Formats: sequence, C-alpha cells, structure tokens
Amino acid sequence: MRVVGLRGAITCTEDTKAEIEAKTQRLVKEMLARNDVAGDDLVSIMVTATDDLTAAYPAAAIRALGYDDVPLLGARELAVDGGLPLCVRVLVHCYSARSRKEVVHVYLEDARSLRTDLPE
Repeated sequence: MRVVGLRGAITCTEDTKAEIEAKTQRLVKEMLARNDVAGDDLVSIMVTATDDLTAAYPAAAIRALGYDDVPLLGARELAVDGGLPLCVRVLVHCYSARSRKEVVHVYLEDARSLRTDLPE
C-alpha cells in the first residue's frame, strides 16, 4: 500500500447550501467508489471552491458523510480570469495498492472541461 492522491472536480448550478452539499458529496462518493477506497484508507482531504460559492462549506458536506476522523481542509480556489465558475475541487490523500498511473481521477458535469485528457 502507498499513499496516492485522487483528484476530482464538479460544478454546481447555483450557490445554495443544498446544491453545494449534494454536489460535493456526489463527487467524493464517486471518487472513492471508482478507486475502491474504504473510509479507513483515507489520510486527508483538501477541498476548494470558487469565489462564487458562498452558501456552504464543501468540507462540511464531506464531514457529513461520516468522515469524522479524517483531516479536512477547505480553501478558496484562485480567482483567475476565464476560470470555471461554481466549481468545487477535491484532492483525496489515501492508501491504495494502485500506482499513480492506475488511480481514476473524477471530473463531473462542466468540470470535465478541466481534464479533457481523461475518460468519462
């Protein structure tokens, strides 16, 4: 087993607590499922949101999935001209038997445009 990083992103359709929570949880569940990661394999999770998402903390949405003992860190995404709006990005550090080349990064909805090199 080694520590690997799993990347993912998803876009919201509106800046509401329900939307941010639902989309963040969907993304994290999908990232963990596609990579066969169990809760005990998690080391830490970093999450960022763009400046136009202010109604909720995405990290709190992850905590609500039951990951009470996993260190979480939330931050603001850089505000760059032409950047993707209404976007939540996640970086999961976890133990895995997969190599970095074997992990599956997950980009959903309009966030797929961030990594067109990855299969859907």
